[in-house]
Amino acid sequence: MTSPRPGQLQVGWQYAAAYPDPGPPPRRPTPPDAERLSPDWVAAQRREESRINRPLKAAFAVAVVLGLVLTALGAAGSLGALLTGLAVTCCALVAAVSGYALGQGERALRSRMADERARIGRAREAQESLLFAWQAEHAAQVKDWQARQLAYEQQKRWYAVRLPEGVHRMDIAGGTIAGWSAMLTTAAASQLPAGGEITVLDLTGSAAALDLAGFARAAGTDPLVWVLPGDLPRLDLDRGLSRDARAELLSAVVGAADEPGADRNPPFDHAILERVIDVLGGRPAIAGVAAGLRALAGDPGDDVAAGLITAAQAARLTALAGRGTDGRAVLERAWVLESRLRKLAPAGTGPVPLPRSKLRIVALDQRVGTVSSRVLGTYLAAALTHLLPATPPGTPWEHTLFVLGADKLRGDTLDRLGDTCERTATGLVLAYRNIPEPVRSQRGRGNAVTAFMRLADAEDARVASEQLGAGHRFVLAQLTATIGGSVADTSDGTYASTAAEAGPSAASPPAGGLSRGGGRPLLTEPAGSAAGDEPSPGEPSPGEPRISESEPVSTAIRTSTGWGLATAKAMADGDTLPRARPRSREFPADPDELRQLPASAMIVSYAAPGGRQLVLADANPGIGGLSAATRLTLEEFRARPGAETADPAGFGDLGDGGAPPPDTPAPPPARPAPNLGPPPRRLDWRRGRP
Repeated sequence: MTSPRPGQLQVGWQYAAAYPDPGPPPRRPTPPDAERLSPDWVAAQRREESRINRPLKAAFAVAVVLGLVLTALGAAGSLGALLTGLAVTCCALVAAVSGYALGQGERALRSRMADERARIGRAREAQESLLFAWQAEHAAQVKDWQARQLAYEQQKRWYAVRLPEGVHRMDIAGGTIAGWSAMLTTAAASQLPAGGEITVLDLTGSAAALDLAGFARAAGTDPLVWVLPGDLPRLDLDRGLSRDARAELLSAVVGAADEPGADRNPPFDHAILERVIDVLGGRPAIAGVAAGLRALAGDPGDDVAAGLITAAQAARLTALAGRGTDGRAVLERAWVLESRLRKLAPAGTGPVPLPRSKLRIVALDQRVGTVSSRVLGTYLAAALTHLLPATPPGTPWEHTLFVLGADKLRGDTLDRLGDTCERTATGLVLAYRNIPEPVRSQRGRGNAVTAFMRLADAEDARVASEQLGAGHRFVLAQLTATIGGSVADTSDGTYASTAAEAGPSAASPPAGGLSRGGGRPLLTEPAGSAAGDEPSPGEPSPGEPRISESEPVSTAIRTSTGWGLATAKAMADGDTLPRARPRSREFPADPDELRQLPASAMIVSYAAPGGRQLVLADANPGIGGLSAATRLTLEEFRARPGAETADPAGFGDLGDGGAPPPDTPAPPPARPAPNLGPPPRRLDWRRGRP
């Protein structure tokens, strides 16, 4: 089972039966009742013949008796010789004529019986020929049924669900931590082996990417993990930004802490931050900007002593505040800005050397408060908005950015991040636990795919049901319902920060923050800087482990993730679960059902040439290890050469000189022809029915 190329992000598996159940085998033909000469008919013919011949028999008997009497009388001399001879001659003639007529009637009766026997013989031969034709047709039907039954039993049951081409973003509404964990691992299992890269911003505080990190390590790719705020000193995302970009970034971070509906004046904040950065000069760290804001507010002493700013800079900032009403407004806002930027003050103060990795995870600690989580999340998202354009765009979705808990970010922050990802061909997946009103109108906007997982909020479920349409019904596979209920606590645990453990012995020089490849933030920089030394697209950098084969991928999922372990256990417990019985239940897309979806169930909605398509997918990565799963989509499987030929299983000649198309499932092991037993005995109709 091969992996898709980068840009073909897989988000789950679709259960479907490409070949329907052929039903029971054809019934064996039943021989018709054989025709034979009926004794009743023979008796009736004889009775009729006897009735017709009754006068003749009487005439014959009378003639014989009378002749004998006359002969006796003549011999006794009672009659004259002439008269006796004449009378006897007349009786003989009558007896002869009647006897001849009786003989003719018997010969006619035998002729009719012979004709009837001949007709019955011809009818038997016709029945025998018809039965043999039925048996030949039945043998052909049985052979065809066996082929369809073999195709039905050995067909793939799970097909890949990938995002359609041309899509720039995927919005996931609802879901649990376990469900997001499944979706992340499934996506990584398709992207990483194909040479793609993944960046995860986990704003949930619940270690939703823990399974993903375990899978990557088991498969040979060591992820880079930052856990905030503890790893803020080792995460430097604003290094290299211009004055305007840095001021815009910090202004967005400050605005993240405002309550919805609060009065904001972003240009005012931007102007203050811009002037502070101008006074500090160069590219000051966030801690230096916070110190400059304190100096602007009139309290520079401790910061000058700590070396965060100089006395000259403090004097210039103090003079910059001005006097009067405008001055007081600047001082008050400077304190507000400082109080919020203080949370980010440690950022970039202690960068460490980090190895290269195709997988990067930046997560919030579970102890982070609500305001801090919004500030830190906005800092990450806004920084990426400025960092992503730093390198040329690559293949669409070759680099995929997952934002888990996107409902903690403001709508304008998400808009800018989405626009930047679209311009740089970076795939973007936004996952919302809840859908606040400002985000509800933006979800699915533009060329985006919308997905729905379990929705805890009743209002969100109602809105989702209206968007899906009440007329749609989905069939939930038993495997989805069974495994989904056994991994509710898959993501319990905490991240192990790799940035905190990094030291001088790391394999590469300091990356300067969250970097992709080596050197440039987030986007891959080829390992060879000299001309002609760049690796080919999709190749790993030197010294970087890479997942290369599908079997190690499946093994890593089965042995290192909660989903893989649960699926493997189900396979060991019973033979029915791995194949997933045809259906568990059918359900409509109503709010109650959307609130009870299994953790890994996902309804994917996207626009297609034939209209909007809805697919019920299972994000369980453990399905990839089943023999009944294929990386082909259902449409690709049905459209492949040979799918509609006389070989219903699709294991024969697939065209192209007999070579199967890429990613065609391997044919099953050759099976001997089924033993149908000896052929039916040829019936001998001349001996009657056996």
